[in-house]
Amino acid sequence: MKDLIDYLNSLTRDKQGAFATRCGTSVGYLRKAASVGQRLGESLCIELERESDGAIRCESLRPDVDWAYLANRTPKEPTNV
Repeated sequence: MKDLIDYLNSLTRDKQGAFATRCGTSVGYLRKAASVGQRLGESLCIELERESDGAIRCESLRPDVDWAYLANRTPKEPTNV
């Protein structure tokens, strides 16, 4: 969670708010979650990594998730029924 706090602290207040909004949450929620070590949802982790251009990594937020498996799998072709 240190990466998350460091990233937020590197932004102006306006940019913090815009970042949180793009991630579908609020700055207050992110700061509170980081301060208590709350486990963030996987989809929020993905949004945080995407919107921070990789400055915040999913692996650092949720080391319990096998992100490498998801990154290396090949998408299945859609089946026609």
